[in-house]
Amino acid sequence: MEDILEIFAGFSYLGPLIVLFLVNISPILMPPNWLILSSFYALDDSMDIVVLTVVGATASTAGRFVLKQLVSKFKNHSNNNTSNLTVIGDYLNKKKYGYVISSFVFAVTPLPDNILFVAYGLIKAKSVGMYVGFWFGKLLAFYVMLTISPAILIPFTRIFEDRLVGILLADGLGIIAIIVFAAIDWNILLNKKKLRLIKPRLWRF
Repeated sequence: MEDILEIFAGFSYLGPLIVLFLVNISPILMPPNWLILSSFYALDDSMDIVVLTVVGATASTAGRFVLKQLVSKFKNHSNNNTSNLTVIGDYLNKKKYGYVISSFVFAVTPLPDNILFVAYGLIKAKSVGMYVGFWFGKLLAFYVMLTISPAILIPFTRIFEDRLVGILLADGLGIIAIIVFAAIDWNILLNKKKLRLIKPRLWRF
């Protein structure tokens, strides 16, 4: 990953735009967006943080848009029952700012936003609010992370000096997130405010 970043770092702001866009098309198994953006900033600290933040938020949102569209196309050719996820769509449609808030929360926190957009694709969500909330969430998250990156980037990367360990850990966390998300009975959680787990059917994803 480091070699790829060094290649694209020579393209100025176009580098992180391309890399983050491609990373966000993938539903799982990718390094954190903030780490990629901070790495670009570390390679070229002449970049303006505000501009880099806008570039990062825009690229991430565009990538998630494509991911959502791809999942929706896949759903057109699938007969799998997604009633558990449809409950989420019905709930968000009833809330005035449901999509905006949910996307913002997932974007600004460590919650797996890739899974959120996979779910959006499966339920064929059409609200523009999902992208507005996500963009502003990423904008805030990226600005904060870029501001403090000199203090956290080096210690964080030292933990993963063995690239294989870092990749396996990131992949494992992504898989666990999918299993947990699929195991939640969203009908019970959203309507009765109670957490109940069901046997996840992972092939729905």
